[in-house]
Amino acid sequence: MKKGNISIFVPHLGCPKQCSFCNQKTITGKQNQPTPEDVEKALETALKRRGYEYEIAFFGGSFTAIDRQYMISLLEAAFPYIENGSVKGIRISTRPDCIDTETLDILKKYGVSSIELGAQSMDDEVLQANLRGHTAKDVENASKLIKEYGFELGLQMMTGLYKDTDENAIETAKKIIALKPETVRIYPTVVLKGTYLAELYEKEIFKPQTVDDAANLCTKLLPLFEEAGIKVIRLGLHASDDIKKNAVAGAYHESFGEIVQSRIMLNKILRNPPGGYEILVNPKSVSKLKGQQKRNIYFLIEEGYNIKITQTDKVEVDEIKVIKR
Repeated sequence: MKKGNISIFVPHLGCPKQCSFCNQKTITGKQNQPTPEDVEKALETALKRRGYEYEIAFFGGSFTAIDRQYMISLLEAAFPYIENGSVKGIRISTRPDCIDTETLDILKKYGVSSIELGAQSMDDEVLQANLRGHTAKDVENASKLIKEYGFELGLQMMTGLYKDTDENAIETAKKIIALKPETVRIYPTVVLKGTYLAELYEKEIFKPQTVDDAANLCTKLLPLFEEAGIKVIRLGLHASDDIKKNAVAGAYHESFGEIVQSRIMLNKILRNPPGGYEILVNPKSVSKLKGQQKRNIYFLIEEGYNIKITQTDKVEVDEIKVIKR
């Protein structure tokens, strides 16, 4: 059975800070706050599609920072579907400084199974520079509490923030790994209209990452999480017309995750000296191996590599095996 999310966005409501990068209405593509009736309607619509194991996902803002009664009303609308087994659980996202035992008790009562924290960075200077309003210690404390309560922990990090560096990002990844989340999302910074980062960019105080910069960094970050057994469930922001319309700079690409995977495959080949090689690859990953517009293939030819691509199910998706010919 396929897994699916029934996503319900609660944009920006309740968030106590306006972070440097945040224009939440643009990120979610939503402006209106959902009602309990909207929750029920979304669930009923999604559940008409058979063959899926669904999870409800309240995303888009800081769910545990919204008005408490409003939060409970949304959970109450969703909870009957947990009780009758129509959906397996509820996933929420929130800030590290909006987690405490009282809140976790409520979330547990209404069937929340997974909590994602927007850590963004584990460097206090970077957090302060980007107006996050919390510290790395807040991330550590909230993560520990979430795991003690038995929730699945997800952590989100960003690359290319104001005053961040590649070295800091790698340290952030290592500190996140130490917290042992089940999942991680990596979001390269996109500069949106109407944000503090946009002001800094226009004044030439802040130089954003390019897609190329971010992809090169993520080829180092992704293996760190994979080697630690932590699943990276998202690389880059979801494709959105609103983001394309409002982005003024930064590392936004609709296929960012594929670009990163493609570069990782290329790097694995380049570890070997130029020559002839057979590359074993899963059929689902052939396009990533070749790269966009076959850029990897052309680059390898220019560098003196003569490769033969063999498709096989014996190699895992997004993995390759390099054999000397």
